[in-house]
Amino acid sequence: MVFLEQSDSIVLRLNNLDFDESLVFTGHGAKENNYLINMFLQNEVVNNKILRMSQASPEKFENDLDSIKAIFQKNFDEFKTKYKTSDLFNEIAQANIDYNFYAQKELYPFTCYGNTERKNLDELPDGFYDYRSNIDYNNEKLKNYFPYYNFLKYHFNNIALQSHFKHSKDSIFNNKSLDYNLDKIKFIDSLVSNDSIKNSLLKFAAYRYVNSSNQIDDYTPYLNSFLEKSTSKKNNEQITSLIESLINLKPGNTLPNTLVSNNAGEELHLTDFIKGPTAIYFWSYNMKNHFIESHKKIQELRKKYPEIDFVAINIDNNEDSWVTYLKQHQYPLKNEYHFMHPEISKQILALNTINRVMLIKKDRTIVNGNTNMFSKHFEVELLGLINQ
Repeated sequence: MVFLEQSDSIVLRLNNLDFDESLVFTGHGAKENNYLINMFLQNEVVNNKILRMSQASPEKFENDLDSIKAIFQKNFDEFKTKYKTSDLFNEIAQANIDYNFYAQKELYPFTCYGNTERKNLDELPDGFYDYRSNIDYNNEKLKNYFPYYNFLKYHFNNIALQSHFKHSKDSIFNNKSLDYNLDKIKFIDSLVSNDSIKNSLLKFAAYRYVNSSNQIDDYTPYLNSFLEKSTSKKNNEQITSLIESLINLKPGNTLPNTLVSNNAGEELHLTDFIKGPTAIYFWSYNMKNHFIESHKKIQELRKKYPEIDFVAINIDNNEDSWVTYLKQHQYPLKNEYHFMHPEISKQILALNTINRVMLIKKDRTIVNGNTNMFSKHFEVELLGLINQ
């Protein structure tokens, strides 16, 4: 993001190999932007340090965190005094400091691994979350500002979990729990009145829940609660369509059909090449790390589970480049396909995350329409598929 005020004239320069590490601004208004990019880079370093600090007791963690925040605050106070910055810049830069460090406190019960999340929360000292009384849940100026929006996501995760523990016997964080996720959107609805911020948080929460949960019977009550709270017609249609598609992918249902092409350009139906137990996974040019890691993982799994056909489908709109891309990375073209109509196919298969893997029986019925090859349980699922 770039901060611009009236009469600013800014030139930016960067090395696209280093990108943010090389980004430098010059011109009128450059000092503020150089300050913000330097703060961004410092936060990246500090956040890794804070993750290690999170293993300490809450008292020591809080003390060390306050010490780091004080350094950031001192540097900012000196900067705004030296350059006589505007009120708007001061508000944004201060929010950057405050909400970044508030977020670390919200994350603490989840990142301290010595105990369960319930015990971590129970052991927090009085006043650990005193800053919550100063949170502005409806800051129009900050609604698209990453530190603020990111904090709100962590914050609602945390207060929903605290509430969930009060009326459940759970002791660990379960992001698949219907009750927990209902608590989360309840708090978003009750504390956020700005429609733009509220609808964005509700949509993000819905996608996170649906992508993590395989409890399809829970989707309808969740959708009903979501639609009561969301005022965005577009978001409502998207989440409704996603959940309806996922319900169609319920285990035991027949795999929906959609058009794909092979490396010879031949048009096929998705079900044409399912001759035995099949695992279907997906990739995109835009997710290079996932593309490489998923293909590497599948190469290993093919050797361990020769009974299963591992099928890859490219989801990008360019219908010519996917074969070239595979050849460039020296991957075999066998069992590689491409959606003929990506947007339609992604909707039919409720494909809103590239990490999804679908497990299909020989008779083309679904065993699991939403699993992940990087899950520690994935190979157990593959064995179950073989034994179907």
